[in-house]
Amino acid sequence: MLKEILIGFVIALIATAFGCFLFIEFISPFDFSTSINLILEGNLTGKVLVLGAIANFFVFFVFLKKKQIYRARGVLMETFLIAFLVLLLTLFSK
Repeated sequence: MLKEILIGFVIALIATAFGCFLFIEFISPFDFSTSINLILEGNLTGKVLVLGAIANFFVFFVFLKKKQIYRARGVLMETFLIAFLVLLLTLFSK
């Protein structure tokens, strides 16, 4: 059970990182390193994380469809962690 939750958590981390990468690579008009610098300078890290976490919805529903409930719980836990991290970034960036 704990192993399945951890697998879901790690897959959600990978999905979030992949979502952030896709957003930076294909939406931003600048190259990757310039985009990262602009995100860091503009305190936009939380916003990019939220956009990257959208990929977790797809992973979550795939796990639910396959009846892998504990892995879906891991995805949900990671999504809440990202939300809490974005909250902290928003509160302490001002």
